[in-house]
Amino acid sequence: MNKSLWFKTFVLFTIFSHTALAQGPPITSDKPIMLGANSVVIKTLTEIRATERGTFTKIPLMGHYLPTSNSLVGLYVPLVIYNESNENESGQSLGDIELVGKYQFYRKDKTGKTFRAVAKTIQTLPTGKKLDVPAISTGNFQSYLALVTGYETLKYGISNEIGYNFVPNQDTDEIIHKFGFGLPLLKPTYPVNQLNLYFEYQSNWLVEQADYSLLYAQGIQYAKGRLTMEVAIQFPLIQTLPESMQRKYSLFLGTRYVF
Repeated sequence: MNKSLWFKTFVLFTIFSHTALAQGPPITSDKPIMLGANSVVIKTLTEIRATERGTFTKIPLMGHYLPTSNSLVGLYVPLVIYNESNENESGQSLGDIELVGKYQFYRKDKTGKTFRAVAKTIQTLPTGKKLDVPAISTGNFQSYLALVTGYETLKYGISNEIGYNFVPNQDTDEIIHKFGFGLPLLKPTYPVNQLNLYFEYQSNWLVEQADYSLLYAQGIQYAKGRLTMEVAIQFPLIQTLPESMQRKYSLFLGTRYVF
């Protein structure tokens, strides 16, 4: 391989590595692209969820640390603000704290593209008020195990997550499937300056109750250097849930910074 081709290949890999950083993760789901060893990410992703019961807001402080380039540990500490119109009750409290772990066990790189797979777990501690609002505050211990795969190129990114959420104290075990498509709107540059569109779906099967929901989220994300800002609106396409669990929409507002 001549020097010119070596140089072009190096530039493509350099741009791609930073583009992958700029593109992810998707706003309402996850992807298996990881940063380098000893990286630290501080982020938040506020969700304002309007339901038939009222409005519930989750404001988490989220920290990620990568001991190695293929492993991640995280801690999410949320503040929950609730306004239950049906019960005429409102207030704020600590939500359910989450412990996160990820391990990337497969990686296949080519020029300007990559495929990766990650094993993921989230252990939810019952620190929140028993509001019975999934993914916001239930006051129940939960254990989630999932497989996350992703295919990323300079032109687009695809992510897929399938997992099982075990809730031992309630009959609300779920099979959760998330699928996302990311589309960069600007040419890859370094330092990162990228605007991305996200199209994301989430399916929830309540195993014991035989209920189902399909959600769609449309989001936009802007990344500049190490800072990322994002916003998304999520709404139901299908809901066969009890009325108390049905939602009207969710608004997501997020930022993150990589150290």
